[in-house]
Amino acid sequence: MNNHVTPFLRPQPVRSAPEPEFLARRMQGYYRDRVQNTWDGGHIMRGRCPGDDALHLSSNDYLSLARHPEILRATAECLMNNGNGLLMSGIFLHGSNPLLDLEARLANFMQAPAGVLCQSGFAANTGLVQSIADENTPVYIDMMAHMSLWEGIRSAGARAVPFHHNDIGHLERQILKNGCGVVMVDSVYSTNGSVCPLPDLVATGSRHGCVLVVDESHSLGTHGRQGEGMVAELGLCDKVHFRTASLAKAFAGRAGFIACSESFSEYFKFESNPAIFSSTLLPHEVAGLEATLAVIRREHWRRRELHAKSAHLRRELDALGYNLNGSQSQIIALESGTERQTIVLRDALEARGIFGSVFCAPATPKNRAMIRLSINCTLSPEELERIIDVCADIREDVALSSWASTRRKNAQDAETMPQVAVA
Repeated sequence: MNNHVTPFLRPQPVRSAPEPEFLARRMQGYYRDRVQNTWDGGHIMRGRCPGDDALHLSSNDYLSLARHPEILRATAECLMNNGNGLLMSGIFLHGSNPLLDLEARLANFMQAPAGVLCQSGFAANTGLVQSIADENTPVYIDMMAHMSLWEGIRSAGARAVPFHHNDIGHLERQILKNGCGVVMVDSVYSTNGSVCPLPDLVATGSRHGCVLVVDESHSLGTHGRQGEGMVAELGLCDKVHFRTASLAKAFAGRAGFIACSESFSEYFKFESNPAIFSSTLLPHEVAGLEATLAVIRREHWRRRELHAKSAHLRRELDALGYNLNGSQSQIIALESGTERQTIVLRDALEARGIFGSVFCAPATPKNRAMIRLSINCTLSPEELERIIDVCADIREDVALSSWASTRRKNAQDAETMPQVAVA
């Protein structure tokens, strides 16, 4: 009798190509300077794993649409009926097409003549700047504008001219010094939730003949009568040349959008590298966004609840002594300062079931790291009170009084405190 025994084969270790010295040196710098020296061998982005009772305040799903049955049904039905469709660049699309129809409907929603769907908000911003600026163009950019706008300047080979956050006087001085160019801001700043003074900014930019770009990623869906964004809400659509947005925020999808003129829509698709050299959106993504647009226009209560709950939480956290750095939106940031202090804050919150997003360099300036809390419209009153109670309980544990942001808040409060006459 012959016994055939299959030999046991040990898996061979997988080896990568050896890194050359210049790459190894750069990687070693990260592990030495940040992981070992700053984070004491841990990782600022790797805290506890959330339990079943955790409150997740790290999602940009402000309107709580990620599991909306109408949107899920439209997405699933399209996927089952159409699969992944034709995988190709959007430059080949013409005639009657669901993606082009959605572009027109989103543009109408935002009160714009036309629009372009992109693979992401990052692709929309980088492609836009690449298409409107070059080495001869000064690009005036708020120092807190999203990194995708800064990356767009770099890829365009244009000259970045930063201006102080929300400082319209400084912007004007920069324009007078460098000449007309492109002005770029966020309507709601993703880092700390502050809001751009759009009427003053638009007036200043227009007066000097500049092209105006407003990133509405964190105001599209959440601001305006039907969620059409802050520019439309303020009646500035005919003065702002371009509005961009990531649809991975209130729209809870995966795409980007540019609201623009009809002539620019055509030009962009054949000028922008992200548009030319990336595949277009898949059919089920388009179907899901169509359904989302309908829900956002119809369910006004979601915006009302979002703004009311955000305002309540901002008031309570301000009263507890946290410096919210001018937040006027659903984004609320607790600026702890150094990355070590931020790890302490992260651990204190997570130990009590509150999970926010860690923001540190390069998303923030060095030593101005923070935990960002993203509010959504379906948080219950009990959950809001739980957040407030936790933030009250941890103040001594995280040494709130010693934070640089707290000292700034105390100084600002002292300046605005009414002076009492002494007899």
